[in-house]
Amino acid sequence: LPGPPFTHQQTPRKMVYYGQTSCEQDTERYLDVVKYVFSCYKKEVPLVINTMGWVKGEGLLLLIDIIRLLSPSHIVQMDVCDWKAMPPLTPEHVHFSAGLHTKGKQQSKCKQLGGGGMESWRYSEGEDMSAPQHKLLYVHPEFPRAGMAGEARVHSGILRDMSILGYLGHLQSPDIGVVLPLHSLVPYQVPFNAVALRVIHTDVAPSNIMYAVNASWVGLCCIPEEVRCQTDGPVLLTQTPICDCLGFGIVRGVDMEKKLYHILTPVPPENLRLVNCLLLGNIAIPNCLLVGQQGIEGEIPYVTSDYNYSI
Repeated sequence: LPGPPFTHQQTPRKMVYYGQTSCEQDTERYLDVVKYVFSCYKKEVPLVINTMGWVKGEGLLLLIDIIRLLSPSHIVQMDVCDWKAMPPLTPEHVHFSAGLHTKGKQQSKCKQLGGGGMESWRYSEGEDMSAPQHKLLYVHPEFPRAGMAGEARVHSGILRDMSILGYLGHLQSPDIGVVLPLHSLVPYQVPFNAVALRVIHTDVAPSNIMYAVNASWVGLCCIPEEVRCQTDGPVLLTQTPICDCLGFGIVRGVDMEKKLYHILTPVPPENLRLVNCLLLGNIAIPNCLLVGQQGIEGEIPYVTSDYNYSI
């Protein structure tokens, strides 16, 4: 827990590539991903779930969905200084409140046994007893500006870039002081027809798909179906699968003549044999990787300042 995540990265037991920095555009897929990953949990060890900081509007409703879905034993809720919009997430509140994709229980189904508070509600005969039973630990911070949004978005972007750089650091030699530029590393050659391809976050015309994939960050994934292609590819998926992600890579080139993707990745070969799907999301390669490579003369590939910002 102590220290920034990029300093101690570990291979997860189960991972899905969501492909976006926010789940706002597709909350249903986000919940499906949470279900898929949570299904791997065997309950042999305690599980700490770090929820998002999006707790206003639909974010709060989504949080209620997630609590309902995962049935935690304890919830630690940190209050926000000078902001009273978020109610305490008591078992009663979660039980009766509608989420974004789930409905709350109607209070009229229960009998009230006197008293005016929510705690007085009890179930009548034959009623659903699956109400949340978690314990709420409510923390009120004493220091100023606690929980204020401020520059959180900027900081999360920096930490994300650092995580990507830390991950790509595994491509380097363990020798201290020897850092090779990415263009001097030998990539894997992957035939078009060996992997299925999908752009997660937007619709891309098939004729433009290779322009989108080239010089992009991709999730290296494993779909249960065998990838079959009568031609030499590429194989394009019509829907985004919810499947295991085994790691990440950079498509550093596309050979249209030989029908090959050139991919740099630190994922070990024994895991790469399982990869049969590339998912392209809305996660950008850090700028410093493109502009800071040593040994390049003339124009830097994939980088231009001749860009119309009004588009």
